[in-house]
Amino acid sequence: MIPHGSSTRRPTVAGEPSAPGTGQGPPEERPQPGDPAKPPPGPGEIVAAPASPNGAGRPATEETSHTRPRSPDPSSAGRPAADGTSHAQPGSPDPSSAGRPPADETSHARPALASLSGAGRSAADGTSHTRPGSPDPSGGGSPYGVAGAGFLAGTDEPDRMARAALGYLADPGDLVLGALLQHCSAVQVVAALVAGQHPLAGRPQDAAALPGLDRALARWSVRLSRLPPPGQLARDMSTDRLVCPGDPEWPTQLAALGNAAPIGLWLQGQADLRFACLRSVSVVGSRSATPYGAHVATELAATLAERGCAVVSGGAYGIDAAAHRGAIAGGGATVAVLGSGLRYGYPRGHTSLFKAIAERGVLVSELPPDHRPTRPGFLIRNRVIAALSRGTVVVEAAVRSGALATAARALDLCRPLMAVPGPVTSAQSAGCHEILRDARAVLVTGAVDVLDLAFPVGEATSSPRGGPVLPRDGLDSVTRAVLEAVPGRGGMGPAAIAVAAGVGLDTVLQCLGSLAAAGFVHRSPQGWQARRDP
Repeated sequence: MIPHGSSTRRPTVAGEPSAPGTGQGPPEERPQPGDPAKPPPGPGEIVAAPASPNGAGRPATEETSHTRPRSPDPSSAGRPAADGTSHAQPGSPDPSSAGRPPADETSHARPALASLSGAGRSAADGTSHTRPGSPDPSGGGSPYGVAGAGFLAGTDEPDRMARAALGYLADPGDLVLGALLQHCSAVQVVAALVAGQHPLAGRPQDAAALPGLDRALARWSVRLSRLPPPGQLARDMSTDRLVCPGDPEWPTQLAALGNAAPIGLWLQGQADLRFACLRSVSVVGSRSATPYGAHVATELAATLAERGCAVVSGGAYGIDAAAHRGAIAGGGATVAVLGSGLRYGYPRGHTSLFKAIAERGVLVSELPPDHRPTRPGFLIRNRVIAALSRGTVVVEAAVRSGALATAARALDLCRPLMAVPGPVTSAQSAGCHEILRDARAVLVTGAVDVLDLAFPVGEATSSPRGGPVLPRDGLDSVTRAVLEAVPGRGGMGPAAIAVAAGVGLDTVLQCLGSLAAAGFVHRSPQGWQARRDP
C-alpha cells in the first residue's frame, strides 16, 4: 500500500533519456514547474531498468552495473539465482565469467573480415570488435606471442624468418604483397597479421595507395593457421637454404619482375644460383614431347652446356626433362624451377633426375618445402624461368601449351625469344610456328643461333658459321684461277691454260708445278687435267 503523499515515481536507468510526450515513461518522471531538483542516486540505491514492453529483451545502450548493496552468501558466489540474476559482490569478479562481457554488454562480432583497418581499436562505446578465429592481440592462445614477438624472437635473421612465414600466407607473385613490402618490412607485416592489426596503421596515405590491400590482409589472416609451429621454419632453413633479396646468391635480374618478384627462393643443390644464371638460357616446351622434340632439346642443351652456358627449365616431363638431362650430359650446370615445394618434388617420377640436378646444379622453388603444386601455380612459376635467364627457347609447344606463357613473360621482360621449327604436320609444334609467323620469336636451329641471339656481340663463345672447308680454300687467288682453268676431262697445254686464266706463261708453269705437288692436277696424254676433289 502506498502512503499518502509518497511518490509513485518508477526508478530508471541512470543516464537514460526520457522525451516528454513519447510514452516512454509515466508523467511523474517529466519535470514539472516548481519541482525541486532531483538528487543523484545515493550509494547503495538500486537503479532498475524501465519495465517497458517495448524495451524487453533489448540490450542496454550503456554498461549497467547490476550489483547488490549487500554481500551475498559466499557459497553462492558466481552462481546465477533462480530468477537469472547474478549475485556477484561489487568489486569481486566472478571467476566463471572471466573474460566474458556482462549480460547487457554488447559484443559486436563480425562473421567475416573485409578490412583490418579497425583491428586493435576499441569502439567509442567500449564494445569489442573481434573477428571469429582471429589471434588474440594479447597473445593468449597464440603460439606466436604478442605481435609476433614469440614467432620471430630468438633468431638472428628475423627478416628471413618473416619472409619464410609469408610464403605460407601469400600466393607466389602476389602484387599487393610486393607493393606492401615497399612501405614496410616483412617483419612488420607478419607481426601485424599475427596480432590482428593493420601493418600500415596510422599511415592512411600509404594504405590508400595500395588498392586491394584490405582484401589481401583478410585473405592472409585466414591462412594464419597454415603457419608451422615455432621452430619448424628454422629446421626447414637448416635443411634447405632460403635466399632473399640482398643476399649474395640472389639473382639481381629478378628485379625486372617488379612487385611480382619472389619474396624469397628455397634452394637445394651445389651450384650458386646467381653465378649459374649470369650465363643461362631457358629451354622450355611441351610435356608430351615427340621424339623429334626430345632429340632437339637434348642436343641443344648439351651444346649450350659445353659452351659454358647454364640451362634453366621447369623440371617437368617432356622437353624440360630432356633439357636437364642434356645439360648434365654436357657437363654443365642446370637450374630447375619447380612448381611445388622442394621436399614434395613434383613430378614424383623425376626423383632421380632431381637428385642429379642437385649434384650438378640447383633446384629452385618459391613455395615452402612441403607445399603441393596447383594448376595456376605452374603458370605463375613460368615468370621466374623467363626472368632468370638471358633468353628463352621454345623447342616444341602446342597452341595451348604452358610454354607459350613463358614465352610471353620473356617478351614482357624484353628478353630474346627463340623457337625451333618442327614438322608442319605436327600439332606439338603449332605453337612454335604461330609465334614465328607473328614475328614474336626468332627461328633457331642449334646452339650457335641461340648463343648469337642471347648474348651481346663479343660475349658469345660461338664460332662463325660457314660451309665445309675444302683444300682449295687455302689457295691464293692466282693459283685458284689457274686451277679453275685446268679442265677436268681431256687435257690442255700450258699456253691454253695461261690464256684461259689470264696470266703469263711463266706464272702458269709455276702454279701447275705447285698444284701437281699438292695433288690438284696431273699430266695426261692430252695435257694437264684436274683431279676430282677428295
